[in-house]
Amino acid sequence: MTNVPTDLLRTLVTVVDLRSFTRAAQALGITQPAVSAQIKRLQALLGGELFDKSAPGVALTPKGDLVVNGARQLLAINDQILKAVQPQTATPTLRLGLAAALGPDIPMAALRRIGGGGWRFEIRRDRSDDMLNELAHDELDLVVALTPSDPDPAPRHQWSEPLAWLRAPTTDWDLAGPVPLIACEPNGDLTRVAIATLSCEARAWEIVCKVPDESSVMTAVAAGLGIAPAPRRLAPPDVSAFSDAPLPRLPDLHCGVYLRDGGGHEVLRSVADAIAAALRPGVGSSRPSRQVLTPIELRMGSL
Repeated sequence: MTNVPTDLLRTLVTVVDLRSFTRAAQALGITQPAVSAQIKRLQALLGGELFDKSAPGVALTPKGDLVVNGARQLLAINDQILKAVQPQTATPTLRLGLAAALGPDIPMAALRRIGGGGWRFEIRRDRSDDMLNELAHDELDLVVALTPSDPDPAPRHQWSEPLAWLRAPTTDWDLAGPVPLIACEPNGDLTRVAIATLSCEARAWEIVCKVPDESSVMTAVAAGLGIAPAPRRLAPPDVSAFSDAPLPRLPDLHCGVYLRDGGGHEVLRSVADAIAAALRPGVGSSRPSRQVLTPIELRMGSL
């Protein structure tokens, strides 16, 4: 009887979850050709195509759907066995996912205030929908995400983030031409909002600069290479809101702090509350308040 290696199944599930062979390779720590080779080997073992090559992006065939569903079950059992026999780590770890568009410093400041209770942090900055998917599969413990609509499931904390088109004072743009966008590649949370907003208004646009991550977008904007949306209150001092340009109004985004299924451990809920206190807009302030945190006593224990 043929046995299917779990590493091949894990590669398949990662490609499907991340919707990209390239992103799967990065997540697994291997090359993209290695990912493609593993998928080909798995298809040879199972005797058929798992991906629909006629469809755009990453789309599964009916056989692919069946295999992925079974792979998730097998991998869950595999991981449970490994977790049961592994020695318990002396220092518990919280796995946090933070929307890159919110900036790097404020959540870190919150973690400094509650750190020191014997906990370690693993922090990711990525696209919100990818991290929420990982949260649903217990691969992250907490996610701070930006979403264009009311989220499901409901977050522990939620508030609105008004967006603005931002530019540098030196930005020179022909108002009769396409909107010169600076984009995060692969498309980040704010890049997708910008493209959707302009497309809904049938407004011509072109990507004049691609950057590797959300944190680089404002650097390119400040250099005068183009324009991009961002939360208005988090705009750096060397850029300004492009309020006088004939651009469509950007929607407010929902910022939420989400916990893994079941709400997590008391310590995790305390972390969520501290991060929300640091990120939530302060009353009457254009920047998040950093003075609302109170000391939190962390008790050791398993998550």
